[in-house]
Amino acid sequence: MKYLLTLLTCLFLAPMVQAEELRIAMEGKFPPFEELDSKGNLKGFNVDIANALCTEMKVTCQFVRFDWEQLIPALNGKKADAIIASMSITDDRKKLVDFTDRYTQTPAYFFAKAHRIPYLYLNAKHLAGMKIGVQTDTTYDRYVTAKYGATSTVVRFKNTMEMYDALVKGDVDTLMDDAVAGYYGFLQTPKGRGYEFVGSAIDDQKFFGEGQGIALRKGDTALKERFNKALAAIHENGSYDKIEHRYFVFSVY
Repeated sequence: MKYLLTLLTCLFLAPMVQAEELRIAMEGKFPPFEELDSKGNLKGFNVDIANALCTEMKVTCQFVRFDWEQLIPALNGKKADAIIASMSITDDRKKLVDFTDRYTQTPAYFFAKAHRIPYLYLNAKHLAGMKIGVQTDTTYDRYVTAKYGATSTVVRFKNTMEMYDALVKGDVDTLMDDAVAGYYGFLQTPKGRGYEFVGSAIDDQKFFGEGQGIALRKGDTALKERFNKALAAIHENGSYDKIEHRYFVFSVY
């Protein structure tokens, strides 16, 4: 009788047990990697990759949004469990968070009005006196400040949407951004008509690290292992390729 009561109690409580939930932080202002749809829901490559990883780990994704500069503080403040926001794996960031294996690796590029800056390889002399836009507290910010800050004015923006608006308005002469995000999120849109890539691809590992990874709290080794295992699995089962082809005509890995 006692065994039967215990069994019935377990069966009664089983449906009440909730699936594990992971809070995935991202900015939501970095198309086509992440942006909001007409209903205010997150969509994009990072969103689909996060969902694929959560499915592989048999957990539920709960997406939480923060401004870019608040992503790491939110993670370390336990307001999120992971950051999937195209965050470059750099030595400076490794002091604050742990990273999984990379899940994308894309170069940086300058963007400007067509024929405005007609150089194949850029240096500080070519951009001297110009206003260069960057998103604040990013690898692009650090690179431009170090390489061009002495001879050009570095103008910082809260997000890339504001930055591209400033370029179109003429408030900056050029800007630096992720090559893929700039191509699909700007050049291939009506707003980007008449603008182009400037110079050549930039992948200086000192500033841009070894690709983009998932950021986790320091010491969260168990979750890191789970994410790395899930990343390997979605590459092996073809899920990653399907998502990649949904957004891009070339590899971002």
